[in-house]
Amino acid sequence: MTDQLRAASLDDQGRAERLVEACRKIREQVSKIVVGQDDVVEQLVIAILARGHCLLEGVPGLAKTLMVRSLAQSMNLSFQRIQFTPDLMPADITGTDIIQENRDTGHRDLIFEKGPIFTQMLLADEINRTPPKTQAALLEAMQEHEVTVGGTTYRLEEPFFVLATQNPIEQEGTYPLPEAQRDRFLFNVIVDYPSRDQESEIIDRTTSTMSAEISPVVSGAEIIECQGTVRLVPLPEHVKHFVLDLVRSARPKEEGSAPWVREMIDWGPGPRACQQIVLAAKARAIIRGRHHVTRDDIVALAYPVLRHRIVPTFNAEAEGVSVDELIARLLKEIPATSKQLL
Repeated sequence: MTDQLRAASLDDQGRAERLVEACRKIREQVSKIVVGQDDVVEQLVIAILARGHCLLEGVPGLAKTLMVRSLAQSMNLSFQRIQFTPDLMPADITGTDIIQENRDTGHRDLIFEKGPIFTQMLLADEINRTPPKTQAALLEAMQEHEVTVGGTTYRLEEPFFVLATQNPIEQEGTYPLPEAQRDRFLFNVIVDYPSRDQESEIIDRTTSTMSAEISPVVSGAEIIECQGTVRLVPLPEHVKHFVLDLVRSARPKEEGSAPWVREMIDWGPGPRACQQIVLAAKARAIIRGRHHVTRDDIVALAYPVLRHRIVPTFNAEAEGVSVDELIARLLKEIPATSKQLL
């Protein structure tokens, strides 16, 4: 190994160690405020490292908002929360041009007043309570990290994340997210009830004089560096083909798809699913101390990456088959060795 290659290797190793330490500090700070939900916090951190957005789904009162706010504080990122309602307008999110009088000249000029989307971490609370037109105001920001208003494009400050919540049990007065909107989210994370011991600790913390404060442990610049480090993690060829087998097997119109897939799945995931599950797996691998992606990383992240990208058929819904059950069956039926490597 040449001195140049050795120096590059040591530099990459140092980056990886800094990333692991940053993640440890973030989770430590969040745990001061949020009891349990370790898997959810890990998935949120993975999404941030993979430069992705998250859709959190859970009943009210599970600390989803508190979790997101705590993450932003631990990363020293600017934070804004938008409560989505049926009367919310796109301009309420992106901002709008307003007429202001110049006191020096007396002329009236159009001045752009920035909306709450101009932040680093945006919480879109109950995103499915607003009409599709307003939901669509987030599309450009989530994909391009920029906002266009009145023909002028404004860049958003990096790093930029959208973490949205929706209530799965209340359907009246809601507007299901369009497929294009859902596909912009890296993860669809299910936030479940805490265990009995965790709920007991929640009672102790919130009904007494106990208090805790979150300290910022990383900066936005460090998060951007960590995002670059994640992309350096190598992807073994057999793991790449496992991802391709998994995603393509979920498409009912794919040649050679299983009969049950054509019966149970109406629409399958697109290429973005492959891209995002790989990036997320790279982040998971490195924060767990590994410098390469394994099949286990893909299996662990298949559910949050695919559950909002698979549309079940009426037959599947009538039989009470959940999307997670469909994903489990897909994983079970993929052979240990990809056909592409035989």
